[in-house]
Amino acid sequence: MSNQPIQNQHEEAYVSLMRGFRELDLRGPCVPSDLVLIGDHAFPLAMNSRGQVLMAASLYGHGRIVVLGHEGYLKAFPALVENALTWLRGDGSDNPSVGVHNNVKDVVTNLSTSCFQAEVVGAFSPHMRIGVYVTDAYSVGADQKELVAFMKAGGGVLIAGQAWSWAADHPKENTLLQFDGNKVSGVAGIYFSEHYGEAENIPIYPQIPSSLMAVVIGKDFEDDLEFLLQGIAEFDIRGNLIASEVLVHSPLAFPIGTTDDGRAFLAGAYYGQGRVIVVTHEGLLGNEKLAPMWNNALHWLDEGRNGEVGVVLDSAFKNLSKLGFKCKKTDFKKDLSVFVCTAYSDKYADEIQEFVAEGGGLLIGGHAWYWAQTHHGQNPLTDFSGNKILNKMGLSLMPATIENGLYKAPVPSQAIKDTYHFRHLLRRFAGHVTAGEELSEHEKECLKKLGKDCATYLHMKAHDCSSYTQVVSTLTNIIKKSEMPQVSDSCPVKSPRDHLLLSVGTEVYKVCPDPDALLPYLIKDNPLLPVVYNNRIRINVNTAGEEWLSTGLYLCPGMKTYMAMPAKIVNKGWQIQIGCQTDRLDADELKRAPCVHERFPITSEMMQVWNLWGGLLYLVVPPKTQVKEVEVTVQMAVPAPYYKSGVTTAADWSLLRSAPSPWAELEFDNIILTVPSDVVRNLERPDELASLWNDIMKGVADLAVIPHKFPRKERFVTDVQISCGWMHAGYPIMAHKASAAELVSIAHAKTEGLWGPIHELGHNQQRACWEFPSHTTECTCNLWSVYVHEEVLGINRAKAHPAMTLVERKSRAEKYAKGGKNLNSWSMWVALETYMQLQEKFGWDAFKKVFAAYHKMSNSPSDNKGKMNLYAETFSQTVGMNLAGFFKAWGWPIETATEEKLSKLPAWTDHPMAQYN
Repeated sequence: MSNQPIQNQHEEAYVSLMRGFRELDLRGPCVPSDLVLIGDHAFPLAMNSRGQVLMAASLYGHGRIVVLGHEGYLKAFPALVENALTWLRGDGSDNPSVGVHNNVKDVVTNLSTSCFQAEVVGAFSPHMRIGVYVTDAYSVGADQKELVAFMKAGGGVLIAGQAWSWAADHPKENTLLQFDGNKVSGVAGIYFSEHYGEAENIPIYPQIPSSLMAVVIGKDFEDDLEFLLQGIAEFDIRGNLIASEVLVHSPLAFPIGTTDDGRAFLAGAYYGQGRVIVVTHEGLLGNEKLAPMWNNALHWLDEGRNGEVGVVLDSAFKNLSKLGFKCKKTDFKKDLSVFVCTAYSDKYADEIQEFVAEGGGLLIGGHAWYWAQTHHGQNPLTDFSGNKILNKMGLSLMPATIENGLYKAPVPSQAIKDTYHFRHLLRRFAGHVTAGEELSEHEKECLKKLGKDCATYLHMKAHDCSSYTQVVSTLTNIIKKSEMPQVSDSCPVKSPRDHLLLSVGTEVYKVCPDPDALLPYLIKDNPLLPVVYNNRIRINVNTAGEEWLSTGLYLCPGMKTYMAMPAKIVNKGWQIQIGCQTDRLDADELKRAPCVHERFPITSEMMQVWNLWGGLLYLVVPPKTQVKEVEVTVQMAVPAPYYKSGVTTAADWSLLRSAPSPWAELEFDNIILTVPSDVVRNLERPDELASLWNDIMKGVADLAVIPHKFPRKERFVTDVQISCGWMHAGYPIMAHKASAAELVSIAHAKTEGLWGPIHELGHNQQRACWEFPSHTTECTCNLWSVYVHEEVLGINRAKAHPAMTLVERKSRAEKYAKGGKNLNSWSMWVALETYMQLQEKFGWDAFKKVFAAYHKMSNSPSDNKGKMNLYAETFSQTVGMNLAGFFKAWGWPIETATEEKLSKLPAWTDHPMAQYN
């Protein structure tokens, strides 16, 4: 799957508009406005060395607009005006008629030798039969709605002017919304700002210009925050709801409510001539404590129209109706002043965006974390309904959550300085990297967050959006100038700056226009390894859950390969995965990048795939999938040391174990071990190791009372760093690289044992019905460790782990009993002693019968107390003895009803805890 950016219509438009120009000399009497660009369709035409945009273009509806930062440019650059008119009249139009406002009538003279028929008019009229309308930014007046409708229907608008002098004369007015020219150009995402633009001799580049300096905020928002936060000292978002974090990324978007560390849960933005506010849980719209905030918000969104407020959500309607607005319970309709909705439907996404662009207000509530948890393999930034509405407006709901709490409202005059803002800090960091600008301590503290936010933002993959490509370009230049840290076990990343570069480098590589050119800046040591061509992988699968199929192949960092897929598995939920280390890291010290694997949905019969970090190559099979006798062909890859029981012969292995991939896999009957190749280079007899692991896995199955053939082979993957603990359970079970040699050593297993690995395999056998979290989470998995060591490996429990000696066990039980048998202390090793006492009295067979009994149960309790009573009852019935007294002696909350059920059984009175009664 190629992720090359779309060669979009903006680039073609730019080439057309700037045809014939190598430079634009803007030096002279004209002092232009700096133009602010937002949305998906606005793009710069001329950008100075400070990153200020002095000319821009955009699309709106079926039409087009070109904006020049000073009306003098209409006269100074006749060839540019002619290019603009050609583009503005549209690809399929041959209408030569151009309406030119009287204030810029010089344009007509300049067009006298062109193919256009220009006529001077006093004002715009929708009845004129023209293809393009030319005006200055001061003469829009009452024509604005007709002019926007003309553009939306397919007309072209050329508008020129500056807003800094108007802003000086109207210090209390909102330039973005009130300046005449913005009432038309702003709808298409281009605003004349109150800031001067630096006039220079600007070179014209072959592509749309971009600059490290251009990632700026378009407004200081102090007046907006003053209005919105009037009478608001804090935000009370306590309660039983979980809000998402919102990423604030447009030049005209700003955070309103944030946590103490700068994560936003309430934010606003300008979009076109309208405004939007997002709150990251819809339940907060019905929160009466926040009513003063919603009162201010609706006034800000309504902009004095006193229009109708349409509300979708019942709780919000009830809360907002009390505030005195003209609220109506309704779905979206165009004649509203403000629309209040949730983020869970994109049914009216296009209409809502148009509604806001043309002056409407939007108040939207919702979170993305639950959607992300329930839509694995989908991209929350692009696929979640709320973001289909909000992304263009410069706000995106993220899967990250916000802690419930009481948060102080920002001080408006300090907001930009003190509050984290994605664009502001990105601009500051770019200056730090390229020009050595010093960052404040607060800014340094925010760099790790900036790295995560950049990575999230890049997931939008909005290649046809100019502001997105601007950020991509900025980040690409930052990486090239600063070079990514070469992270490793011996060279860990600790500083916030390096954290940021590592997070960003990984993601920029996926979306930048030329990843091959960026690769040497990201990975310095990338030796070429020998490859095999057109390797065929035969597939026979019958899956219960999602399963990784090993290919025995490896891709080097950045190495691309094509894969030919059988039609049977295309668009059926299958994926290609590169990299076995799927843990996402969030640590202060990193020994590898936070995410080093990549997945591609299989959507066509020929796929091109690659991953910055390289890795072993897998096919990921969806649950409940049956496919027989099909083949996948991998065009080019590096062979890995890959042993598969029953397939790989001794002769095969003698060659394969020296295969060049740095990672190896050993696939046995019920388990697959993924380890550094170094630890298998000297493995002479993988068949003997297979026999050992087959016995271990049979032992695991025997205690769990499940068939010897696992429905899905367990996987162990070793890594330089994992997300938590020394090892952790799951698919795959993750372990540190240091454990790899022990996993493939028969001698080590039979003398020292494998407590940790079997502990994790035990975790994967735990079942909620007989688990009592958090007491037994790290306890009952050890039943498998004890069982396998004694019954399979022949290692006594006292030798298998230092915590299992008789002295240690007796000491723990005694301390627990004398401490008052407090269930809060009944966990891990202490809890294990309860089970060990049962095992030593009744044997392993009793446990097997208990587990078997649970397999047949349904509707077991969900609370710990209920589950503990059921366990005491089940174990007692299984062994034919009343164990209520024993469990009570351990502090279990045994109910009278349970004791009555067991009263006819003989009581176990001489149990080990009786001595402490």
